[in-house]
Amino acid sequence: MLVAVPLAMMLAAAPAADPVGAGRKAFSQCLSAQIQPSLDKKLTLGDFQSTLKQKCADKEAAFRAAIVADDKSSGMSEKEAQSDANDQVSEYVDKITTEYEDYLSPA
Repeated sequence: MLVAVPLAMMLAAAPAADPVGAGRKAFSQCLSAQIQPSLDKKLTLGDFQSTLKQKCADKEAAFRAAIVADDKSSGMSEKEAQSDANDQVSEYVDKITTEYEDYLSPA
């Protein structure tokens, strides 16, 4: 019982999960997971981008919501928070799209 009390206190004091970090990780993993199946299907770049939107929409929405909530809790306006979310999502999509383009280009 004496061991359980300090353990319970440590768990209670543990920091809350980082929703932005978790959202970023889930979104990034979803995007990355689309590369190989798309290459196997020989999708064009446009079709690959459509696949990303379709397959990762829920992860993108969660990531966006986490960014906006975090930014607003830090004092940003709704407009600024939405702009930041757009920028961050675009960075990940642009990076994975460029990576896919590189795979499509003949060596």
